[in-house]
Amino acid sequence: MRHYIEERALELGSFIIENRTTVRAAAQSFGISKSTVHKDVTERLAKLDPLMAVQVKRILEENKAERHIRGGEATRQKYSRDSRKVG
Repeated sequence: MRHYIEERALELGSFIIENRTTVRAAAQSFGISKSTVHKDVTERLAKLDPLMAVQVKRILEENKAERHIRGGEATRQKYSRDSRKVG
């Protein structure tokens, strides 16, 4: 594995742990794709730093469990803004 990829995987892991962020937010912050973030923190990070990989996995599982709540909140906000424009 190339050195810069290893560094990026470690940086992504730290970023996700410190900010308790989603894969999408990490990808946007680092300017890379969601699939790259996912591969870095699931496959590559497990080989580089298994303890960090476990922490990241817990956060990602928590985000996945809460995903439907965030999606519903976004929809609610969208339509509450639209109703103000119409009225």
